[in-house]
Amino acid sequence: MTENLGNSLNTNKSASLGDPNCPICGGIGWVRQDLPISHPEFGRMQVCDCRQASVVRQNQERLFRLSNLQAFENMTLDNFKIEGRMGLGDQQASSLQVAHNQSVRFAQNPNGWLLIMGTYGCGKTHLVAGIAHQVLEQGMPVLFLTVPDLLDWLRYAYGNIESSFEERFEEIRNIKLLVLDDLGTQNATPWAEEKLYQILNFRYVNRLPTVITTNQEMAEIEGRVRSRLQDPDLVTVVRILAPDFRSPLREERRTISTLELLADRTFGTFNLRDREKLPHDQHRSLSTAFNAANEFAENPRGWLVLAGNYGCGKTHLAAAIGNYRRGMGEEPIFVVVPDFLDHLRATFSPNSAVSYDHLFEQVRSAPLLILDDLGTQSATPWAREKLYQIFNHRYNAKLPTVITTADSLESMDPRIRSRMLDTRLCSLYLIMAPAFIQASGSSNRTGKK
Repeated sequence: MTENLGNSLNTNKSASLGDPNCPICGGIGWVRQDLPISHPEFGRMQVCDCRQASVVRQNQERLFRLSNLQAFENMTLDNFKIEGRMGLGDQQASSLQVAHNQSVRFAQNPNGWLLIMGTYGCGKTHLVAGIAHQVLEQGMPVLFLTVPDLLDWLRYAYGNIESSFEERFEEIRNIKLLVLDDLGTQNATPWAEEKLYQILNFRYVNRLPTVITTNQEMAEIEGRVRSRLQDPDLVTVVRILAPDFRSPLREERRTISTLELLADRTFGTFNLRDREKLPHDQHRSLSTAFNAANEFAENPRGWLVLAGNYGCGKTHLAAAIGNYRRGMGEEPIFVVVPDFLDHLRATFSPNSAVSYDHLFEQVRSAPLLILDDLGTQSATPWAREKLYQIFNHRYNAKLPTVITTADSLESMDPRIRSRMLDTRLCSLYLIMAPAFIQASGSSNRTGKK
């Protein structure tokens, strides 16, 4: 049973919200259910059935205006340029195709979370705006906001008489589909981090469909949010490798890794030196290290240390691991230790285009880090401390790490040595073979380290 509110509300026909001929509300658009006084809904007005369609339409229009989707009306999934711009590499073009396919699939069935990662201008916003348009057309409420705009919208609610902060906060947390663009560009105040975490944690716990874009690396995202974005049961992660479409001359996100310079160092080009008739123990150590590197490349877990004299093949195997994982779509970081420390020192210059924190964190938290030539660096207290901080973080976080060194363990910083001797995490292989000397005219490519 419902009660007609026409007599209890001071209204007239011109103010009618519902159907004037509705026998339930009499055109008022609101009804009050006949409930016992103990019921939690007692006395609460509800929208009449005759007005439901109008309310849904008005709410959709309000969300469309709030999301500023009109500014993105030309960004649809149908007109997304899957081929990108001219001159893309195969992996870059393939990443655009994968991102588009995943976006189309999500728009057809909004379920779980979709995280799209990539540099500025690579197409992330176009794809998620396209998702928002399509899902909105299907009748599902959608809120599309950049993270800074979302936080500003919440701040504005503190002084807004139309809607309270709590109402806006609850609407964001509970919206059927939330699309957050540019995670990481917000002002990272404690208040902002806390509000963003509360929103994402609520949606994570309740498995509410969510789409997020970011130009940050996973390691740069606030820890509590990062842990939820790394849940493979809920989150589909897509990485676009293409550069800025709007500015072809713009450099891609700078990385300290020099792996590209060692693109020819693969397992296929590694010389096991069968023809040299090395002593049995030397040849066996080389083969054992080769097999261990292969296994690590297939499943990077823990630490792999390759030790031996200069030219024995350490760097080649380490680079082969990096190139193998890169072929799997990952972006491992390969750094020569002395060069890395020089780059860190250079950030102290006022003319440096890269911040110390960014460079240090890029190496410290890399999903796969390859440190070449540990022990050849200048052993200053500052250098020892920086390296210890990196090793200690990766040891505690159990992050996959490959290390090459010509030093003996006894000569290393004891703090680093103790972690490398932990057999639960670290596997150490000594290559006893002497330096490889490329025969004149030989076509077999190998590294000298």
